[in-house]
Amino acid sequence: MYEPIRTKSVHRAMADSPHDFPRRSREEELDIQLAGHLDALLTVTDELRAVAPSADLDTAAERLAAQVTRLRGGSEPARASATTSGSAPRVTTLHRQAHALAGRALVVAASRADTVAAILAAERMDAHTAALEPRELASH
Repeated sequence: MYEPIRTKSVHRAMADSPHDFPRRSREEELDIQLAGHLDALLTVTDELRAVAPSADLDTAAERLAAQVTRLRGGSEPARASATTSGSAPRVTTLHRQAHALAGRALVVAASRADTVAAILAAERMDAHTAALEPRELASH
């Protein structure tokens, strides 16, 4: 009923030769994750700039691009310029997406001990929270 395995384990072979495939350090993995989250936040920020232009979003986009470039070793993020105008529901959705992405970036930046990226992510979370607050609460 039971037949023993006659071939050498694939997993054992991989464990014996660690040079067969590249390994990244924890810091490199966190850099990749952080760059990805900030790049996604940059994309949403660029979309927001197209539908609801503001100087704050312009500044945020430039700061985000600088951080992504730094984390990717000088490789600048791809940027698209959208020229559409949006409705209030679309703007609200984008602010929610940006808030969530900034939160993810903050978690990874804190784990990586990257103060600059953590501060930037926290600032963006605050900005998107303020944009989502109802006008009635802001006036009181």
